Amino acid sequence: MTGDLRLEGSRGGLGLGGGLVQLAGWLAAACAAVVGAVLAVVFAASLMLISLIGAVLLAFAGLSLSARRTARVRAHARSRPQHLEARRVGHSWVAYSWDQR
Repeated sequence: MTGDLRLEGSRGGLGLGGGLVQLAGWLAAACAAVVGAVLAVVFAASLMLISLIGAVLLAFAGLSLSARRTARVRAHARSRPQHLEARRVGHSWVAYSWDQR
């Protein structure tokens, strides 16, 4: 092997047809690289979108859990009896409510 590319059965190297084949190979490799780069960008964008949607879902889940806890505390506060204290001030009664907390 002398370092030059020779096809089997040819006497003088690649020739004109071989040069076109080599050019077509370089063009195919360049197109494959461009398509790979475009697919990598699309894949990265889709991962970012999926992570953004996941973060929004987690935020809504957290809000719903905190709202559920707040509603449960308010419902529990309504079920407890409240203590009222009334005093006569002049000709009318004034009532005060208080909680034991």
